[in-house]
Amino acid sequence: WTTTGELQFVGRADEQIKLRGFRIELGDIEATLTTHPHITQATVLVREDTPGDQRLIAYAIPTPTHNTDDADLPAQLRRFTAERLPEYMVPSAVLLLPAFPLTVNGKLDRRALPAPEYGVQTATREPANEREATICTAFAEVLGLDTVGPDDSFFDLGGHSLLATRLTSRIRTTLGTELPLRTLFEAPTPAALARHLVPGEPVRPPVVAVGEGLGQVPLSFAQQRLWFLGQLDGLNATYNIPAAVRLSGAVDQEALEAALRDVIDRHHVLRTVLTVVDGRPVQRVLPIEEVSIGLSVEPVGDEDELAAAANRSAGQPFDLATELPLRASLFTLTAEQQVLLLTLHHIAGDGWSMAPLGRDLSAAYAARVAGRAPGWAPLPVQYADYTLWQRELLGSEQDEDGLLARQLGYWRDALADLPEELALPFDRPRPAVATHRGGDIELTVPAELHADLRKLAVDHGVTPAMVLQAALGVLLSRLGAGEDVPVGTPVAGRTD
Repeated sequence: WTTTGELQFVGRADEQIKLRGFRIELGDIEATLTTHPHITQATVLVREDTPGDQRLIAYAIPTPTHNTDDADLPAQLRRFTAERLPEYMVPSAVLLLPAFPLTVNGKLDRRALPAPEYGVQTATREPANEREATICTAFAEVLGLDTVGPDDSFFDLGGHSLLATRLTSRIRTTLGTELPLRTLFEAPTPAALARHLVPGEPVRPPVVAVGEGLGQVPLSFAQQRLWFLGQLDGLNATYNIPAAVRLSGAVDQEALEAALRDVIDRHHVLRTVLTVVDGRPVQRVLPIEEVSIGLSVEPVGDEDELAAAANRSAGQPFDLATELPLRASLFTLTAEQQVLLLTLHHIAGDGWSMAPLGRDLSAAYAARVAGRAPGWAPLPVQYADYTLWQRELLGSEQDEDGLLARQLGYWRDALADLPEELALPFDRPRPAVATHRGGDIELTVPAELHADLRKLAVDHGVTPAMVLQAALGVLLSRLGAGEDVPVGTPVAGRTD
């Protein structure tokens, strides 16, 4: 509270983080670990030792009767948390320490905590054959480990769903066989996975470079969806992805603008516009000579003015028919304190795209400051290459034997006679125009009920989320929705 009676928000007092779409209170994990009889203290944090690969890591101080050399205790602690917490809150690794490193002020020095070695690698035997050995190597490469044994579980070693997608793609490439993602969840060790692979099964063709100057290229299905929503709702900033970076020291604005041009030249999707030809949207990659990338520079007086200017810039819609899907703004507080805001439209990237975008921009800026062009190798494929590959792989709706027609046919049958709206009691009517506003309703699930839900999931070989979805279906049915209750779940296809 200020002396004038105003409440100023200065930050969070908790340690809530967001990891792979889940909001996690790190204190809940720490509290669970300290209930273990052999642990006196615990701390949990998110590490990103490999760019783009964030993992929960736990550090624990054992009781005097269990020293840090107890090789079995870390695995016990992971099982202990898995029995009490949702899967996404189970640490990828647990490290035992004799004491926590402290700063000069006596606080936990998180930067001094050691990097983990994920999982317990049993390696009790050598791979039985070449296929097992190849899969072990793929496990190790994706997980960032030196070695993985044939009987080591992918998920015990720190694997998660996004890394699982990388792994299946790696195995498809190296062994030339299809591997559905669900197979990895059913057979999470190299030995078990090797038994599930069918040699000689047709594998889908890889994405290959077609080359620039393709002219008009159809949209990918993800782009087509976003384009359609843009036509339906009009210009808005719903799918803008902003990323702000605070810069210390003087910024060479001319070099920064040249670096942005380098990155847009490198990634064709960043100089792609969408136009309509004969009633159908197409994408066209603009020659770099036709591209004008103006770095917007705006002086701001203080932090409040900075926040307002950044929000205003990030909320500016893109006209995808005429504008590039990337916008750059530099806000200057002082000559030594500036903020670079990059706003990317979702039609040209997603959250994972921000890491390569940032790396390439940093490399290009360093090169331009040194008076040279970045010396990177050309990218093996561009997004337009992927679009053509996707269209060729899936075929057209009219091709009855094509993959697209068969998959659409499956869902048309499964969702036949789907009601436009479930007949449910409600306390406020559906508005004529969607507001995109929502709210949260918090509730506490008693520990005993939570344990029963987890046991039910384990007994039936399903996830807790599947149990809760079944419960939701039962509830809606009893509220009058009938026996066929559709529950929509948004997912992102992160394969090729």
